Amino acid sequence: MPSSDGPLLEAFDLHRTYGAVRVLCGVGVRLAAGETLAVVGPNGAGKTTLLRVLAGLTRPARGEVRVLGRPLHRGNHDARRSIGFLPHQSLLYDDLTVEENVVFAARLFGLPDPRRAARRILQELDLASRSRDRPRQLSRGLLQRAALARALVHAPSVLLLDEPFTGLDADGADRLGTVLRDRLAAGAAAVLVTHQLAEAWDLATCVGVLVAGRWALEGPREGALADFTPRWAAALHG
Repeated sequence: MPSSDGPLLEAFDLHRTYGAVRVLCGVGVRLAAGETLAVVGPNGAGKTTLLRVLAGLTRPARGEVRVLGRPLHRGNHDARRSIGFLPHQSLLYDDLTVEENVVFAARLFGLPDPRRAARRILQELDLASRSRDRPRQLSRGLLQRAALARALVHAPSVLLLDEPFTGLDADGADRLGTVLRDRLAAGAAAVLVTHQLAEAWDLATCVGVLVAGRWALEGPREGALADFTPRWAAALHG
């Protein structure tokens, strides 16, 4: 995993519009190694668009994203290789087995031993016994684990995860929590978009409430979730 003396992820004054609709309006993000931003907000608040802009998949109308101090743009392959992105869609090919999907991702990221890397992450996510299955044979929870394996196989420094706990049972959620804590302890940073803040609360070092493309509330995670909930509700209706 690459190291950096400064922030792993920075975003400045991000704006994004779709036609006349403003989806992001001046959003900023700054995360150092070991930090996790949990992002919550109502449907249509801009959460998924924010992740796509941070991942370099959607270009902002204004603003800049930096990964490990380097501007994120199409020609900066080192910065893009430092990102692990989990979208709503699994990005898995149905004609390939789970292992083949993860090996393919490892090759795209230029890993020297793609099969070894794939088997390591599948073992870590307790998917080794299903490595020869095809995605259509998996339950929703197992499909989510396979998608996570694809996103994490190259040991990225910046994790951008859209609803990572979706479909996971208690064991799967615990395993994912352990994997993410290990990544953060090793020096990664993460942005987690979620509708269920309880799932991400213990992982978060800071929390952002996104409303109509702006931070309605953003800052360090402090105290218990029960203490934060009234502030969250006030931000949503403020």
